[in-house]
Parts: sequence; C-alpha cells; structure tokens
Amino acid sequence: MPTHELLNFIGEYMAKEPVERIIIGLPKQMNNEVSENMKNIEPFVRSLNKRYPDLPVEYVDERFTSVLAHRTMLEAGLKKKDRQNKALVDEISATIILQTYLESKRF
Repeated sequence: MPTHELLNFIGEYMAKEPVERIIIGLPKQMNNEVSENMKNIEPFVRSLNKRYPDLPVEYVDERFTSVLAHRTMLEAGLKKKDRQNKALVDEISATIILQTYLESKRF
C-alpha cells in the first residue's frame, strides 16, 4: 500500500476494529545507529501522531527482517518468481516485526 494511503487506511480500520497501538519497523544499521531511511518514516509518524494523538506508536528493530522473510519463503517452497515479489517480502517482514514486538511483551 502506498504510504500516502496509510493514514486513511488506519482510520478506516480503526472504525471497524479496536487498535491499541501501531508498531513500526525501526531501520537500524549494524552499528545500532538509526539508518538514513528513518528520514522517510519520521514524517509519516508525525502525521500519524497528529491525526491520532491518543494512539501510541512503538518502534521495533527491523534489521534482518527481509533476510528472515526470504528464508521463510524458501522454507515454504515458494518459487523464485514469488520470492522476488517485494510486496510479499514486505508483508512477511511486517509479520516478523509484529511477532518480535509481541514476543518482547510476553516477559
């Protein structure tokens, strides 16, 4: 989904389902510093906070999620063409980010 459609999508989703918080992948470099890509995420998060000020936003380190997504696709037996689908890789990566967040809250 294009970034410019996300705020409306979130609003429509929240009208149908309860949402406690938004989890966003935090792009970090190997030295643990935030990567250059954060400049693309910050404006969206500011807009999100402005439109939904009571909705908490939490970040989860997204390093290696694409690698893990590709590994998952290989293990699932997906064909090379499917593994090259960036939207699918992003979807699986987002699932891994959410799973990481949920596992961190278990303890």
